Amino acid sequence: MDYSTNDSKSTSKKKVVAVVGGGLVGALNACYFAKRGFQVEVFESREDIRQAKIVKGRSINLALSHRGRQALKQVGMEDTIVSKGIPMHSRMIHSLNGTQSPIPYGKKGQYILSVDRANLNKELLSAAETYSNTKLNFAHKLLNWSTETGAMTFLRADGAKEEIQADLIVGCDGAFSAIRKQFLRQSRFNFSQTYIPHGYLELTMPPINGEFAMKPNYLHIWPRNTFMMIALPNLDKTFTCTLFMPFDEFENVTTGDQVIEFFQKYFPDAIPLIGADALKRDYFCLPAQAMVSVKCSPYHLSDKCVLMGDAAHAVVPFYGQGMNAGFEDCLVFNEIMDQLNEDFSAVLPEYTRVRVPDDHAIADLAMYNYVEMRSHVNSKWFLFRKYVDNFLHIIMPRTIIPLYTMASFFVIHLTPIYSTFNMILSLYYCEGF
Repeated sequence: MDYSTNDSKSTSKKKVVAVVGGGLVGALNACYFAKRGFQVEVFESREDIRQAKIVKGRSINLALSHRGRQALKQVGMEDTIVSKGIPMHSRMIHSLNGTQSPIPYGKKGQYILSVDRANLNKELLSAAETYSNTKLNFAHKLLNWSTETGAMTFLRADGAKEEIQADLIVGCDGAFSAIRKQFLRQSRFNFSQTYIPHGYLELTMPPINGEFAMKPNYLHIWPRNTFMMIALPNLDKTFTCTLFMPFDEFENVTTGDQVIEFFQKYFPDAIPLIGADALKRDYFCLPAQAMVSVKCSPYHLSDKCVLMGDAAHAVVPFYGQGMNAGFEDCLVFNEIMDQLNEDFSAVLPEYTRVRVPDDHAIADLAMYNYVEMRSHVNSKWFLFRKYVDNFLHIIMPRTIIPLYTMASFFVIHLTPIYSTFNMILSLYYCEGF
């Protein structure tokens, strides 16, 4: 939807916006609201990750695409983040016999960026802090909040409770959002939570002689039908490898020798690159982590509160659009604020109307795409269709656009396409990472 751009409203300077959650979407939101002149208070339950020795939470590498970049651009952060990312122009498929086959993401020059989650979060927090009207509050755990008044109660690290009053509460506190709990008590609030039967485990592939162990400008995939491993490059010349597999398969591997046997059977080319000793050690450092998909509607509660990012639409990582969709939430909300003159009573329901269908579409596509990534990329028909899709897009760029190209390299609504071709998309067009 096209929204016009207006100058910041002077009335906004009198209002307090409380952003609950200092993760990626919360930090970016703080920049957006601060830029508009609001008094912004960010509350994060964890300590400041910029000063923490150990950063807790998820660490799967992120794939930044055009949707996310457009959101960063509006607050002047695109160039900074892009400069610290590594372009990935294609998927590199690793077959069982060791051969490698690239599958381009789109036409020449199109790529997604491998970015480090923790570093990106740190950059966004520092950007938010540059605004004089922004205050970052760490080690503040939300205990409760009022849907009528917008009053919030936080528990601080010293054990004291702190009461905060805000004109607007923005829930960016993740898939298990404390803000969203109040929504569950309201009539006609739809909510669903689905865990997939697969978990993930992260491993590190170190540099070899100071250089990347594999070609760096690819997202490497080892598809093995019922499970898979991927690897994304990092600036320090390592690769972050993520093994996605059913939990019962993880539970069958209980010793270091079994880890090596498993990798020899399914990922033999990765053993010398990761290192046998490192595999035996790192495989058991942490248990396999669960992945959840969350859908809800509406995203707002009267004119007091709105949900964004994973708090509104947590998605499994197989389409590479979770972070990008969260960043786009910030951009779309900002555009609606322009259109509706920062009237929260009008802005919040319009945001729900616009975002819910698109975010639900991304969530479903991400679910479907796991099958594509772990299995269908082994199919010669799949590879043939990919080349046909890209060829037709080159000669008819406005008539035929592969869905992945739409999702990653254009900022357009996915809902009409997804609704019309739902069954076809699930079989043919779910390309993701």
